[in-house]
Amino acid sequence: MAQRETKEQRLLRMTEIDLELYRQGFLVGGVDEAGRGPLAGPVTAACAVMPLEKDRLLLGVNDSKKLSEKTREELYPRILETALYVGVGMASVEEIEELNIRNACRLAMTRAIAQTGAQAQYLLVDAEKDLDTPLPQRALIHGDALSYSIACASIVAKVSRDHLMQALDREYPGYGLAEHKGYGTAAHMEAIRRLGPSPIHRKLFIRGVMGEK
Repeated sequence: MAQRETKEQRLLRMTEIDLELYRQGFLVGGVDEAGRGPLAGPVTAACAVMPLEKDRLLLGVNDSKKLSEKTREELYPRILETALYVGVGMASVEEIEELNIRNACRLAMTRAIAQTGAQAQYLLVDAEKDLDTPLPQRALIHGDALSYSIACASIVAKVSRDHLMQALDREYPGYGLAEHKGYGTAAHMEAIRRLGPSPIHRKLFIRGVMGEK
């Protein structure tokens, strides 16, 4: 039976790609998005330029989807405090419906990169390639599990979006946005049937999931 990877081992493994570029003289920015699949709210992306010295790595960093909400919330301020540069970008519901979700994600990513002041010298991007930026870049499938910088970006993007959805829950009560963050849970879909979609609901997504015209 294979020995389970420790947090320390995972952390060192996740820095391998980042360090390869760092040793070539590049300041590495990890880029990821959150909110591709929900029925409501914007899509959010982050670009994180993290220090890669061993004693400055944050134990527990991982793909945000593999972490509990409590752990993400604990890591979020530590990432912001430790990062050399962090940028967050969003694409609105209107942009999602106009551009389609993939292009809206790419737009949010380029906005996040711009928010760092273009301080990164090389980008590691989760899945997406050829983003609209002159910076050299590499797309990594499942990059949030392979790159420390991308994993940090995934946590920042996810927690930033969660906080926004909690605020939108106060503006649009009754849908449970603070709990499900806009995802298509049974309770959320029942609330849409009962109340109708709000201005922050993705109408095309709702039609696709609920079969409405």
